[in-house]
Amino acid sequence: MSRDLTGAREVLDGDDVARALTRIAHEVVERNKGATDLVLLGIPKRGVPLAHRLAQRISAVEGIEVPVGALDVTMYRDDLRLRPARALEHTEIPPGGVDDRIVVLVDDVLFSGRTIRAALTALEDIGRPRAVRLVVLVDRGHRQLPIRADHVGKNIPTSLAESVKVRLTESDGHDGVLLDKPAREQREPAETAASEVQP
Repeated sequence: MSRDLTGAREVLDGDDVARALTRIAHEVVERNKGATDLVLLGIPKRGVPLAHRLAQRISAVEGIEVPVGALDVTMYRDDLRLRPARALEHTEIPPGGVDDRIVVLVDDVLFSGRTIRAALTALEDIGRPRAVRLVVLVDRGHRQLPIRADHVGKNIPTSLAESVKVRLTESDGHDGVLLDKPAREQREPAETAASEVQP
């Protein structure tokens, strides 16, 4: 853990990710007093495989199958007019829906909170859960809305200039979390030193 990879620093390796998901699965079960009425909805892209992994872990503990789905929030985002058009992702609601269920939203990184706000709005069009909870693998701070996660794999303090990159075996071939800085910011110390010796 914490090794440099082509300019990015690895802050969680595969074992760290696995341990975080196992801990979160137990926390979800403990808070819910079991797995009854749970529905896990992953936010594409990487929230979906994380939701499936959590469901597997919860099922192993409780001995019952936990429904898993996907919730695309693309059309509910408040920045649609500010960004280029983006492809729609897949929404899949498990049989039985979400009415009067405990819905656990699962995402990879919590940042401004705007993706989760969009997810809550999307959920309103699907049904009326009894409660909604949030699981994230990484909370990097810098919230713009009053949203917080109920279960967090790792809190990673960041600057706004840094980016957090989650890598999962399902999409990237391996698990890990990288903290990266823009190339310009990485060069600044050397550039500053060079300027200091200029006549």
